[in-house]
Amino acid sequence: MATAIPSPPKVGMVSLGCPKALVDSERILTQLRSDGYDLSPDYAGADVVLVNTCGFLDSAKEESLEAIGEAMAENGRVIVTGCMGNEADTIRARFPEVLAVTGAHQYEDVVTAVHAAAPAARGAFVDLVPEAGLKLTPRHYSYLKISEGCNHRCSFCIIPSLRGDLVSRRPDAILREAEKLVAAGTRELLVISQDTSAYGVDIRHQSRPWNGPVGQGREVRAHMTDLAEALGELGVWTRLHYVYPYPHVDKVIPLMADGKITPYLDIPFQHAAPNVLKRMKRPANEAKVLQRVKSWRDICPDLTIRSTFVVGFPGETEEDFQYLLDWLEEAQLDRVGGFRFEPVEGAAANDLDGAVPEEVKEERYQRLMEKTAGISAAKLQAKVGRTLPVIIDDIGEPDEDGDIGATARSQADAPEIDGNVFLRDAGETLAVGDIVDALIEDADAHDLYGVPVS
Repeated sequence: MATAIPSPPKVGMVSLGCPKALVDSERILTQLRSDGYDLSPDYAGADVVLVNTCGFLDSAKEESLEAIGEAMAENGRVIVTGCMGNEADTIRARFPEVLAVTGAHQYEDVVTAVHAAAPAARGAFVDLVPEAGLKLTPRHYSYLKISEGCNHRCSFCIIPSLRGDLVSRRPDAILREAEKLVAAGTRELLVISQDTSAYGVDIRHQSRPWNGPVGQGREVRAHMTDLAEALGELGVWTRLHYVYPYPHVDKVIPLMADGKITPYLDIPFQHAAPNVLKRMKRPANEAKVLQRVKSWRDICPDLTIRSTFVVGFPGETEEDFQYLLDWLEEAQLDRVGGFRFEPVEGAAANDLDGAVPEEVKEERYQRLMEKTAGISAAKLQAKVGRTLPVIIDDIGEPDEDGDIGATARSQADAPEIDGNVFLRDAGETLAVGDIVDALIEDADAHDLYGVPVS
């Protein structure tokens, strides 16, 4: 007599916010999958819907509330987690019928809430979870979170109150996860945290044996430079995000020059004017940073530096903003994003005087984008005629002439943040995740255009 396998309950997920939140979502879904749950791609098929919220800016909170409202309207059985989970009263005031509200990276509480809302029957016929866990990103790239929280107290930020102080993962656990991801098909690791440069400070840079097939039991210290060197041995692109320019970052640049680490640094400069940096409670050593950027490029000419800047911070004068534009002209950063300052409930910056009018913020934002677009266009134009390694993100359908195009990224491009390399005549042999050489034929302000080189 055939054994009837009960249908497992299904969980839907809406994941908002930064890549760190995306990793949280992956961990939650991996645990639920191992507990016998199936995943639902839509509201209709879900027995319960998880909404992983963002609470960093007021606009992000509103987006989170809208997502909760949509999930309530479409399904009605909703569990809220993530950074905005710290404001349970606000959420329940608008949506009193949500099943549960939990805070950021409270994995056990989320899973417990799902178990209570939609119990799963365990049995011998439950599908096994992939060893590397479930992923919400494409198979060929993966986010690798190395720590939680942050020890900085920037006046515009509430991350420490949402996620706490720095808590670093053990280096052997990080490397074991990285090895599993690579074995499962990852070709690009994106290292993320709130402060990658501070990794290991809280655990006093303790060493642990790396017992994987690559490490073979050798000791690896819980330090950014040691971790980067170890990750560089896995044979995939390794991209460093959220890197504060501490002095020891200098030691990572030779790894990039030697091809062990992707020549890319995501540095949260936020501003350049000393007056604004002081009000932000951030280090005001912009001149020294420019000297170091120059020395980094002397060592690794292909180094890409990405950053984001806030305009319209309280007290920012026209002179401060012009200082930022002049600094950017000298720094020649490759990739730049901009934000108009938004007050965030609970942030110290809200009490500062000198609020900048919204129309002035907008005007400065447009000037910032114009300045950085010009720098980007010139830098990308200089790559025309070069042959660069690219990773394939998507393969198009043949056009009327049978030609197949592809969307790729160079080592200067992080996924969903930076530009693309659009390829013509990709042929039928390329696959998503392949790393190939491409001849760059053209460029605009943000993207490159080329053809694969056989």
